Amino acid sequence: MSLQQFFSPRSVAIVGASREKGKVGYEILVSLRRGKFPGKIFPINSKATEVEGLKCYPDLKSIGEVPDLAVVVVPAKFVIEIMEQCAQLGIKAVVIITAGFKEVGEAGRRLEEQVVAIARRSGIRVIGPNCLGVMVPSSKLNASFGGDLPVPGAISFMSQSGALMSAILDMANANGIGFSKLVSFGNKCDVNDLDTLLAFGADPETRVITGYLESISQGEQFIQAAEKISREKPILLMKSGGTSAGAKAASSHTGSLAGGEAAYVCVFERTGMIRCPSIKCQFDYAQAFAYQPLPAGKRVAVVTNAGGPGIMAADAIEREGLSFAKLTSATESALAAQLPAAANIHNPIDVLGDALANRYEFAIATALADPGVDVVLVLLTPQAMTECTATAEALARVSKKNPSKPILACFMGALKIHDALQVLRVNRIPQYDSPESAARTIRVMCDYAAWKVRPARTFKQFPVDKATVQRIIDHALQAGEREIGEAEAKEVLQAYGLQVPRGVLAKTAAEAVKAASDIGFPVVMKIVSPEIIHKSDVGGVKVGLADAGQVQEAYEGMMRRVAQNKPDAHILGVSIQQMCMSGQELILGMNRDPQFGPMIMFGLGGIMVEVLKDVTFALAPITADDAKTMIEKTRAYKLLQGVRGQPGVDLPVLIDTLLRISQLVTDFPQIKEMDINPFKIGPAGTPAMAVDGRMSVEKI
Repeated sequence: MSLQQFFSPRSVAIVGASREKGKVGYEILVSLRRGKFPGKIFPINSKATEVEGLKCYPDLKSIGEVPDLAVVVVPAKFVIEIMEQCAQLGIKAVVIITAGFKEVGEAGRRLEEQVVAIARRSGIRVIGPNCLGVMVPSSKLNASFGGDLPVPGAISFMSQSGALMSAILDMANANGIGFSKLVSFGNKCDVNDLDTLLAFGADPETRVITGYLESISQGEQFIQAAEKISREKPILLMKSGGTSAGAKAASSHTGSLAGGEAAYVCVFERTGMIRCPSIKCQFDYAQAFAYQPLPAGKRVAVVTNAGGPGIMAADAIEREGLSFAKLTSATESALAAQLPAAANIHNPIDVLGDALANRYEFAIATALADPGVDVVLVLLTPQAMTECTATAEALARVSKKNPSKPILACFMGALKIHDALQVLRVNRIPQYDSPESAARTIRVMCDYAAWKVRPARTFKQFPVDKATVQRIIDHALQAGEREIGEAEAKEVLQAYGLQVPRGVLAKTAAEAVKAASDIGFPVVMKIVSPEIIHKSDVGGVKVGLADAGQVQEAYEGMMRRVAQNKPDAHILGVSIQQMCMSGQELILGMNRDPQFGPMIMFGLGGIMVEVLKDVTFALAPITADDAKTMIEKTRAYKLLQGVRGQPGVDLPVLIDTLLRISQLVTDFPQIKEMDINPFKIGPAGTPAMAVDGRMSVEKI
């Protein structure tokens, strides 16, 4: 969506402009003037006739014209009155800097709801409340109290924290990093992260989208927008506040493991967004994406004037999963012809400690020309002979002549490289304080480049029996039941093509013995009760029952144990089931995240899920590639492939099973949680079996 009313206003009213230095209303007015805002500025203060040489108005209607943007800094209790004035005058863009709304409690929340009601009724868009404001360097708009405007650039930034945006702004100004737009949306009462993401995505001045978020609004729409925008522009976000608190009420293994953090990991993987672990990393990545082309591959060449940093770079490159470029014989011959005999003509190219700028320039240009090099990392340590500033200028010249390959610099030091760093900034050469930071940035660029060229996602659809599933879910919901019993859950799974063991409900010991005889020994006995979810916890599971006597004894003992451990449970009987003798035990499941929808889980099953927690998640619907990646990310993957002469499991069948579960939970949003544990699978040609299953449902 467009937020142009906020980004390029022709006039700004500051409601609550102050004459007192240190007051927010004063700082915003001064910031607008210091930034040389070219439009009209209307200070609003009923107790003043002028502020900082500007005519002051008692209220908005006294201006005599409708300002494009109103910035509100009056106390919270007066904001409703100001919003009503904006509605009457037809002001369509309002930034509420004032705090004291939902962040302070119930009274503040009610006040914020009134603000939203007025905005909705009047077609007003609101940024805030409780925010730092908006900055647009190209429009010379500084409607904030965050500090001086940065220089214009290609990076846009959104933040849920005003204080953090202020700190980032100060760091950016100190390092000469330019911005297109900066938005602090505070409480997100109206304009939120999705709105801002869409606006930045459509903004031709923005090449890189950055931000800090504590929560994501309109989760599924955000995912769709981010996945689309990431195809055109990198999105670099710091995301804090991921917790598993939401899983406390979960009754399944999947639910207990699918905390908030797991959901956000899935969101970043699905959308191609890049998660930044720190402010420093965000700056590191942003300047590379803003100033340099994406690498065509992972092959990195290093040019250095010192052996130690070159080795550090080699280690960092390997640790990040990048390739140390192998130079062609032609490149090495060219280097040997021009560099001193003691120089290293292999990668890393060591031009020696006495290298002047011209030697560096030749080596960098030669490395860039090598067809086997995708990225060049230039290291410099300020030794006695080193021409730091001239080398930076040489690096800039080479970069301009080679615009298709990225160049990153790592000038190590402080005072001696100060002027050189300024040259690099002006010429848009990303500079890093360590080889490790540079290598990490290159890896992120390579990962993003690979994500961009991924083929379009395609989803396999299986022929299924939806009617049976709908009947079972409707019956449970009409009866007011949240949990679907094991027998019905297995019916659901069968309707979507999963195999389940043959089973019979027995209400007496005699019925249990007959059922076991009909099925064939050995059998498994499980307690059946809507109040008992984890049967083994109450002594409600017996396996390997080999004859009628064992079945009789197991039935009687189970009834005693369950009555002692769960006296209030309503016992429907026991389920006698075919025993699956072989196969690897896995867990397949789903938890429906309230923000982002169904999350498919895969991992080792049985008791291993509780002990090892070796599980992975992906947002549904998933593709075959997604399913394969989920399996490969577990520590158990090597075991599933087969080890020490033991055959692996039927991976194609396992992938298909995950896809069937994805289709099921996508087709039926009423399914909130689901566990298949264990899911037993063996080598190709053997049956894969959903041995136990449970699910919970809710109305939508």
